[in-house]
Amino acid sequence: MINLAQRDIAHSLGKFVTTALGVGMLIGVVLIMIGVYRGMAHDALIVPNDLGAELWVVQKDTLGPFAETSRLHEDLKYSLKGFRGVKAVYPITFQSLQLFCGEKPVRVFALGYEALSGYKPFKLMEGRAIQIPQKEMIVDSKTGFKLGEAISLGRETYTVVGLTHKAVSSGGDPMVYIDLAEAQELQFLFSNEQIRNDRIRGGNTPSTSTVNTFVLMLNDDAEPLSVAHEIEKWKHQQVYTAQEQEVILTKNLIERSAKQIGMFTVILLIVSSVIISLIIYTMTIGKMKEIAILKLIGAPNSVITKMIAQQSLLLGILAFIGGNLFAHASADLFPKTIILVPTDALKLLGVVIIVSMLASLSGIRTALRIDPASAIGG
Repeated sequence: MINLAQRDIAHSLGKFVTTALGVGMLIGVVLIMIGVYRGMAHDALIVPNDLGAELWVVQKDTLGPFAETSRLHEDLKYSLKGFRGVKAVYPITFQSLQLFCGEKPVRVFALGYEALSGYKPFKLMEGRAIQIPQKEMIVDSKTGFKLGEAISLGRETYTVVGLTHKAVSSGGDPMVYIDLAEAQELQFLFSNEQIRNDRIRGGNTPSTSTVNTFVLMLNDDAEPLSVAHEIEKWKHQQVYTAQEQEVILTKNLIERSAKQIGMFTVILLIVSSVIISLIIYTMTIGKMKEIAILKLIGAPNSVITKMIAQQSLLLGILAFIGGNLFAHASADLFPKTIILVPTDALKLLGVVIIVSMLASLSGIRTALRIDPASAIGG
């Protein structure tokens, strides 16, 4: 039986492969878009997972330090330590900062913690932890800074003593870690001129003894929901479990982006379907004489339909292979994390097969309308 795809490959190999790769670029972009969503969900949980909190205490009626502004008095930690089941309490601050690596600006997300408490809210890859509560900093390798490098921040100069790898905020900014007291000062750091103006206006110097959240570790026999209820009842603050904080991060923060990515993915699949349909239609028009001859010698419509469907399917599979290779080759070039999962690729392959079959309908319809007599007349 004649196979139209084999005929196209034999006589127009370059055109067929180029067409498949062109469609494959679109398929590759679809796969990358899915990887972008996976990367966003992954990045959103890096910091919470590194912090290892069993409970998050935040300002009342807020969603916490990642989704909303949360400010708490630092001395609340002493009260929290007194609750039954609480093993340790660690105050934490978060803030976005702009550093300069040479002349290149680097946007970072700074985490302030009690450096000498023994608590390490990071996974160190090189160097050491902060050993003195002043002028030492841990940064992620993505910032471009090296061990021992000096960084100007605020009115001080910090030395990089440790490096993490792929530690980023939910927005994709690389993490830096400094002592809590220094982080608190940075949050309320004003220029000398503004300080003088505030004094003239009778303004008060803002308190620096505030934090954004408290990370609580519990005893092995403690029930997180029970402890959370007691804290909310007696301290009138909002308390979230690790699972609840994960839902806030993955749903509230990236839900809108996920919908937007989903819309782009659907649009790209529709565009791919239209392109494949136009290509198959054009190829079918180019073989009208051959199809007319097949009809003239008695080939049933089912045979012609099968040949065009095979051609469309082969084009779709080649496009998927090319797109998959393109996605894996270019994923590391993007500034944010792209995570390509094999199961996503398999699901996309199924979608591509369906799209290819639907795209073949226009070519099949055209082929079935060809008059067998045109083979003699041509």
